[in-house]
Amino acid sequence: MSRLMARASGGSELILLVDDNPQIRRALRAVLIPRGYTIVDARSGEEALDLIRRERVDLILLDVNLPGISGFETCREIRRTGDIPVIMLSVRGSERDKVEAFAAGADDYVVKPFGAEELIARVRATMRRAGPDDSRVLISPNLKIDFERRTVSLENRTVRLTPKEFELLRQLVLNKDRTLTHRRLLQAVWGPDYGEETESLRVLINQLRKKVEPDPSKPRYIVTEPWVGYRFESPREN
Repeated sequence: MSRLMARASGGSELILLVDDNPQIRRALRAVLIPRGYTIVDARSGEEALDLIRRERVDLILLDVNLPGISGFETCREIRRTGDIPVIMLSVRGSERDKVEAFAAGADDYVVKPFGAEELIARVRATMRRAGPDDSRVLISPNLKIDFERRTVSLENRTVRLTPKEFELLRQLVLNKDRTLTHRRLLQAVWGPDYGEETESLRVLINQLRKKVEPDPSKPRYIVTEPWVGYRFESPREN
């Protein structure tokens, strides 16, 4: 049975494992398959990019250290063409590595070794953030956001956001004109284990501004409250 037929018969989400170590891939399969996920493998970034051109993947577990192009570069290539949720896996747990991962477009970063239940929780949370939202918001004639359809347009031009960028924007817009602290945004977007990684948040804010602000150097919507956090300001009427 083909991978796509197996997925169709089971109705489960398709997760792509990208790791050159077969033992790690087997271990991840042993964790994910009993939870109902369908799994496909890739041993390199190049193989992963080729696979996602042929199959619709729901989430990618991407190792940082890969032969050929690195996990960071693979993530950047994925982001140039789509918004598939990406969780990066690495033995390196420094803030610098996490910042580089989020700057590349990763939705989460999990440090090895990790427990099975932690991984499942991260997978479910990332997929939930990438899923549809019941609320719908129309902001202004210039910036339009439809949370139900998960679409954003700026001056009638469609804007592609990563799942994490979309969730950050959703948190800001649903609390518009209120300053949200760094900790609150980090925990809302990344999860309860976060709260001090302000540099990762700053990187994501800058990425979001480049996509939704008419002039990112002079933010009109996403405003910084120094030393506190960020807020989404209601558009001023011209």
